Amino acid sequence: MPSSPTPSPTPEPSGVRRRSLLGAAAAAPVLASLAGAGSASAAPVASVASATAGPAGGPRALPGGGDLGPNVIVFDPSTANIQGRLDEVFKQQESAQFGTGRYALLFKPGTYSGLNAQLGFYTSIAGLGLSPDDTTINGDVTVDAGWFDGNATQNFWRSAENLALVPVSGTNRWAVSQAAPFRRMHVRGGLNLAPDGYGWASGGYIADSRIDGTVGPYSQQQWYTRDSSVGGWLNAVWNMVFSGVEGAPAQSFPEPPYTTLETTPVSREKPFLYLDGDEYRVFLPEKRTDARGVSWGNGTPRGTSLPLTQFYVAKPADSAATLNQALEEGLHLLLTPGIYHLDRTVEVNRAGTVVLGLGSATLIPDNGVTALKVADVDGVRLAGFLVDAGPVNSATLVEVGPEGASADHSANPTTVQDVFVRIGGAGPGKATTSLVVNSRHTIVDHTWVWRADHGDGVGWETNRADYGVVVNGDDVLITGLFVEHFNKYDVQWNGERGRTVFFQNEKAYDAPDQAAIQNGSIKGYAAYKVGDDVSEHEGWGLGSYCYYNVNPSIVQHHGFAAPNRSGVRFHGLLVVSLGGNGQYECVINDTGSPTSGTDTVPSKVVQYP
Repeated sequence: MPSSPTPSPTPEPSGVRRRSLLGAAAAAPVLASLAGAGSASAAPVASVASATAGPAGGPRALPGGGDLGPNVIVFDPSTANIQGRLDEVFKQQESAQFGTGRYALLFKPGTYSGLNAQLGFYTSIAGLGLSPDDTTINGDVTVDAGWFDGNATQNFWRSAENLALVPVSGTNRWAVSQAAPFRRMHVRGGLNLAPDGYGWASGGYIADSRIDGTVGPYSQQQWYTRDSSVGGWLNAVWNMVFSGVEGAPAQSFPEPPYTTLETTPVSREKPFLYLDGDEYRVFLPEKRTDARGVSWGNGTPRGTSLPLTQFYVAKPADSAATLNQALEEGLHLLLTPGIYHLDRTVEVNRAGTVVLGLGSATLIPDNGVTALKVADVDGVRLAGFLVDAGPVNSATLVEVGPEGASADHSANPTTVQDVFVRIGGAGPGKATTSLVVNSRHTIVDHTWVWRADHGDGVGWETNRADYGVVVNGDDVLITGLFVEHFNKYDVQWNGERGRTVFFQNEKAYDAPDQAAIQNGSIKGYAAYKVGDDVSEHEGWGLGSYCYYNVNPSIVQHHGFAAPNRSGVRFHGLLVVSLGGNGQYECVINDTGSPTSGTDTVPSKVVQYP
């Protein structure tokens, strides 16, 4: 890395990057040594409330609280050989893109020095204080791309939360792509979002964080930052979007491609685990309207908290029946790291229920069921887990609200945060629709919904998945929407008054020919389709890319489709043909210039209509 910032590099055509190559994916053996003696071996046991009353007043059959399991590794400042244990986890997870290991690395409040926590796949790191500044690492939390020859476009499924960092060099490296949130972090220095050598990168997401120095995205093609504070922002490649960010660049799309909103319309930060003395609790941040800057200010954030004794601490061996029993008894769910096989739907029917995953906990529906459904109730919080489609086709994978849901949830919406969906890659998987949002006022805050283009069980029909996200509910807000490679519409929005702040998309690479993507008389399905009957809709900072590498002669008419009426508005749209593998004729409807030749140059529309 140069000793001083370099001018913004021009990335090579991204089509040659991420998904045409497959990184190492073999599952590594479980780290048996991490479950050994010592204070970092596993999380301490919370008090168990086996006789706590359930919702009907009778005793619960299932306990609340309990041990967090061997793959939640808790450190305190006196723990011996922290760096050795971090390195051991990283060695296992660095290239295990489709492996089975899942880890949460938790740091008790205090000060730690001389650490470099390198994060591989399915690894989360977090502080256990109420404020990021309660847990300070004099060192780095690093994501780089040495495992993939300097290409960061497959650095998925990892996270950093609730820590203060004092980087050794003055700048922390966080070279990620999709599904790698950076939340509630305080970087007392700069943040570099590119890999060593400035290779390709296709991220990413920051929320509720304070970066005292400059953020350098360098080769990052797109990025979304929400409700944060930055000391500066260095450059932009294709699409950089900010909402509620102090220090963000001014609105300037199309050149440089900054889309900047002064505030975020509605936000409510992700729930998080913390320690109150020796007892675990889960903090539930309050809803903010027209938010700007971090929620934690100079100290304790605003919100409420729940003791761990009100959660069923789930383990991967638990059945769907057990999870549902816990929910029926009035418990929330804390999903410890691992892979959960479901033979029936997990049903969240109680208002205010929290389902929180640690360490990329993964739900797999084995027999074509929907993995998780939420009733039309207030204030459910889903956060921090991955849903992986099973080999038998599921009609839907996650359903927020039943069909026809109509209750007003404006005062206390359901939030869906860092809930990721994958179809194929780790093996054959199919789902007609991945995420369906029927409940009004739902907030989806950062999701990556991905039909795999590499890995195992991948092919135009092998991991068939027609629709990524379908929104039927009114007044839904999505902040940080990443949806890729679906056979038909990646996003179909039928509800009224929907809003999206930032959208990143790639059309399916593997279409065999023009006929396979034909949508009636239209060439291809739009990446983002607003229903023909919708009267009001608005989007900011939306991009779609095509890379039809199986058949580069395929033509996609447009990236975006919407009714042409005054209440349907878009700001900052772009489409890109990666290296000329396929072409767009227009950006939205019949508006916008076609992408040109083999040059990877965006075609942009500043406002529509």
